[in-house]
Amino acid sequence: MVIVSVVLFVLALVVGAVAALSLLGRLPRNRFAGVRTPEAMRDDETFVLANRVAGPTTAASALVLAIGGVAALALNGIAAVVGVVVALAAALFIAAAGGSIGARAAAAAPAPAEADGCGQSCISCSLKDACQPS
Repeated sequence: MVIVSVVLFVLALVVGAVAALSLLGRLPRNRFAGVRTPEAMRDDETFVLANRVAGPTTAASALVLAIGGVAALALNGIAAVVGVVVALAAALFIAAAGGSIGARAAAAAPAPAEADGCGQSCISCSLKDACQPS
């Protein structure tokens, strides 16, 4: 069970690092870690908000994984297997619950304000003639 405990400790470190970055608001938008719903990926501020909300449960998930690693080392036989399975299931459930709460926070966040005017340049606006000098 030493290999299993090492795997759980490494997972706990990775999830803990994501939790710390989320809580500090320094987790960059990416394809791999954090809350990645369409609402959360809409802009950087919404992504930071969703992950700050999910951060405490992500940290709890890392703690549960570390406890599972300790259980894998401390227990023998079927008790160790049960401890690892329970820790993995609990960590997954806790992380999913936090992600769901973060996704709801991102959905409730106001949409970013659009740029002033009708487009990004005068050529895209139906009032483009008003922009030109007379």
